[in-house]
Amino acid sequence: MPALRHHLCAALAALPLTAGASHAEPLNVLTWGGEFTAAQQVAFANPFTEATGQPVRLIDVDSPTALIKAQVLSGNVTADVVSIGQADAERLCEEGLAEPIDPALIAPAPDGTPAAQDFLPGGISECFVATDVYSAVIGFDAARIGPEAPATIMDFFDLQKFPGRRGVLKEPRFTLEMALMGDGVPPGQVYDLLDTPEGLDRAFAKLDSIKDQIVWWEAGAQPVQLLADAEVAMTMSYNGRLFAAKARDGMPFEVLWHGQVYEIEGWMIPQGAPQLQTALEFVAFTTAPEPLARAAEQLSYGPPRASSQALVGNWQDSGIPMAPHLPTVPQNLAHALAIDVDFWADNDVALTERFNTWLAAG
Repeated sequence: MPALRHHLCAALAALPLTAGASHAEPLNVLTWGGEFTAAQQVAFANPFTEATGQPVRLIDVDSPTALIKAQVLSGNVTADVVSIGQADAERLCEEGLAEPIDPALIAPAPDGTPAAQDFLPGGISECFVATDVYSAVIGFDAARIGPEAPATIMDFFDLQKFPGRRGVLKEPRFTLEMALMGDGVPPGQVYDLLDTPEGLDRAFAKLDSIKDQIVWWEAGAQPVQLLADAEVAMTMSYNGRLFAAKARDGMPFEVLWHGQVYEIEGWMIPQGAPQLQTALEFVAFTTAPEPLARAAEQLSYGPPRASSQALVGNWQDSGIPMAPHLPTVPQNLAHALAIDVDFWADNDVALTERFNTWLAAG
């Protein structure tokens, strides 16, 4: 893809990339493990090493945010780049624990569109550049749901039309948003309503309508297992888990994208990173349109750039087109809601307390 390579090279021209050089010290990149790390190895780490000669060490951690905070505050920073959620990145940036990233370093789209306009809203901020988008969706077993498949998020809450138990995430984030959309609230009005006592009452009332049919889950593997065991008719789940169960394991699971709630993840550089210049090179290289598209082919997390979406091919060189299975393909975004990181930063503690009180009420 000559045009893409031209734009990437132009974006990196301001950085002293040292192709072919011998580097004794690997770039330390904290990430999440499992298939996520494997996808980043193929799409990001290996191509960066091939282009620059710089080795990259992907390090799996359970809580990158807590680890980065501890390293920076202790003055003993060993991580150069960290994969992190947008909300956590913004908090660390506000606390002075992250390095700024100049958006001019990020490659434009192949047609020349500036990166800031090519990314989803929030994809580039002072200390953060997005790499992927995952979402909470509704999953169901096409072999068991009946002749008519659910078509909207409202169907998840319709126990008469679609009888059976429901798998629901045992936390307020994602769950309250889906409850309001399931009650007919357009995505663009959800957070305005959740910010009022009346809106919160409405969300909990909607959850009340299915409460005696809820099977709660807390870990990402659980909802897929609930479907496989026929413990639920439908369930909230993370889109990547449902895709893997279908593509790799042959399960007859389908995704209801209407009412999806998506979140952005990406790169942040800890304040005082030992290899700051190389870290900036890595962030710039890996967030160009082509690498983000290659990452989406490895794992069904959508690319945060419109130009990357157009480049996505098949899943891991199989015969399965990946684009329809991504949160970011236009038809799947048609009735989607982006997590409001500021809302949850302000309200997480209070809403978690209310959610737990509601749970305990039986």
